Amino acid sequence: MTTQERATEIFARLTRRYPAPQSALDWTDAWELMVATILAAQCTDERVNKVTPALFSRWRGPAAMAQADVAEVEQAVRSTGFFRNKAKNIVGAAQMVMRVHGGEVPRTMVELTALPGVARKTANIVLSNAYGINEGLAVDTHVKRLSFRMGLTASQNVAIIEKDLMKLFPRPTWGDVNHRLVLFGRDVCDSRRPLCTQCELADICPRQGVETA
Repeated sequence: MTTQERATEIFARLTRRYPAPQSALDWTDAWELMVATILAAQCTDERVNKVTPALFSRWRGPAAMAQADVAEVEQAVRSTGFFRNKAKNIVGAAQMVMRVHGGEVPRTMVELTALPGVARKTANIVLSNAYGINEGLAVDTHVKRLSFRMGLTASQNVAIIEKDLMKLFPRPTWGDVNHRLVLFGRDVCDSRRPLCTQCELADICPRQGVETA
């Protein structure tokens, strides 16, 4: 089986398992999704979803957040970890969205990644989920792990992994590829104890039973 054939089969099987995948983060617009994704770094989506309702209620949109006291935002996001840096970035991003983009979260990779706290992964998530734009394919820890285990890449570098995956999957599916790999990584292909005996991809997995991130 070639790498392309394996990728196609993986997508088909995961599509059957997850026919309508969605982000595990709670959000209503591009701004909320961007903030939630920033907060999700080194933090569970479940924890972020407990923090964001009060955060978004207190500071509604980038206009309000741009005027926020960073110390107060720090306390609001404290439980997500790395709270000082996250708070500084969120307020800084809000100020730049207001100053440069007229209050609207931008719709291009270049403009998004110029915002404080927004790297390529976060930009890909915002573009795909909020705007339906696929400029790239978001690579988080789950996508990185599964891509290597399933032989879709030989690299551990997220930039290279993204390029490898973009060659293997049709552009309109990039957002769903991310969602399905993330969900499967959580449900079955765990980083420490993958459930290989219960895995519907086991027969095409070149690293079945090998516990490696």
